[in-house]
Amino acid sequence: MSASPVPLTVGFDLDMTLIDTVPGFRATLVALGAELGVELPVEEMTARLGPPLDLMLSPHLPDGTVGSAIERFRALYPDHSITTVPAFAGAHDAIAAVRRHGGQVVLVTGKFAPNAQRHVDHLALDVDLVAGEVWGVGKAQVLLERGATVYVGDHVHDVEGALAAGATSVSVLTGGCTREELLEAGTHVVLDDLTQFPAWLDEHVLDTRLAALAADLAGRESVVVAYSGGADSAFLLAAAVRALGADRVLAATGYSHSLPEAERDPARDFAASLGVRLVTPRTHEMEREGYVANSGDRCYFCKAELTEVLGELASREGFRHVATGTNADDAVAGFRPGIRAAAERGAITPLLDAGLTKAQVRAASRRWDLPTWDKPAAACLSSRVAYGIEVTPHRLGRIERAEAAVRRVLDEAGVGLRNLRVRDLGDRASVEVDAALLDGPLTAEWLRAAVRGAVLAEGFDQADLDPRGFRSGSLNDLLA
Repeated sequence: MSASPVPLTVGFDLDMTLIDTVPGFRATLVALGAELGVELPVEEMTARLGPPLDLMLSPHLPDGTVGSAIERFRALYPDHSITTVPAFAGAHDAIAAVRRHGGQVVLVTGKFAPNAQRHVDHLALDVDLVAGEVWGVGKAQVLLERGATVYVGDHVHDVEGALAAGATSVSVLTGGCTREELLEAGTHVVLDDLTQFPAWLDEHVLDTRLAALAADLAGRESVVVAYSGGADSAFLLAAAVRALGADRVLAATGYSHSLPEAERDPARDFAASLGVRLVTPRTHEMEREGYVANSGDRCYFCKAELTEVLGELASREGFRHVATGTNADDAVAGFRPGIRAAAERGAITPLLDAGLTKAQVRAASRRWDLPTWDKPAAACLSSRVAYGIEVTPHRLGRIERAEAAVRRVLDEAGVGLRNLRVRDLGDRASVEVDAALLDGPLTAEWLRAAVRGAVLAEGFDQADLDPRGFRSGSLNDLLA
């Protein structure tokens, strides 16, 4: 069973939510009144924009004339309202926030659809659909058809539409309705304006995906977590404990030459802090020809070995599933043969299934006070060996010693270091550090020489600092 995330679709109202329609609406009403010979109460009519035109005009026009007046208003509107109406502060950023989460944007408005589209085009509002001439609960049909889970508006009738669609109602105070009126109507969230929407959406999406993760794990009965000690697998371990209890979760770290010694004790301490039993089975990827050959699919053989070992372990220990810490970013990051190997062997990917990205894993880890929330990425030692160069215990040990030596040199020089990779390119090492250090402390030639010397002392014939700095997966560039 999989708790796949609900796709994100956010609906927005237009008038007084995304755009400040008052100047254009006022000008159009004045022009309409002049043509009809009627003095319309323009200020009163524009104080709480939102209701349909027939409701706004009928109290001020003779019976039977409202329909033709509406047609004339719509004809006058483009000349008086499009270029003079601005987007509210935060409107474009609010839409961009939806896009960042991979979502769709639908515009659901009471406005005449062609005129709404003119605003969208003029202001370059990045929306997928413009649905016009819908009002109040009538908006629910469009929201339901498009699968919108959030609707943003400024009016109590926007709240009605959201609630009728079963969507989260988000209200902004840029229209004529007060906070109290909107809350009384049942809105879930009140924001001062759209500048506050991106931060709210980030939290809302994270909450939704964490709920999906918890539901998924709770239905799994028991899991063995493939636990490397990194941010993703540590978070998955903590989430599994929350959902299932520590007695139905087993942390398993595959011990081999490719796992840095420095990672082992912190991983053990973290598992202990959760009350989870940790096992450390030996993995034998070095006995797999494809792994040692180190072609572009090396990770396939590594993950195949790990998941087969953990699968046998889960069966012996009576656990139902093996879970990996693959996240949603990993699945779209391009070259990931290890994901395929794990999937072929039945491993589950709860973080991916819940739609959780790396940034969200870190945000949730920080929310839960996990010490791994800001832990730098720590790929296996074999990932430092250039493709086509045979992976051996000797090479891996040399890399690990060289990285430890570089850290000592920089620490003794008082230089803070977050990311470091010593890439084995044969007899030559390429040292990648945080790019900011290359323009800072490492402009000093004595310190650069000390870094190179530390690497050479561990058995490399040459060593150079990569001028581009640390880049996760940089050896993949060479596959091209």
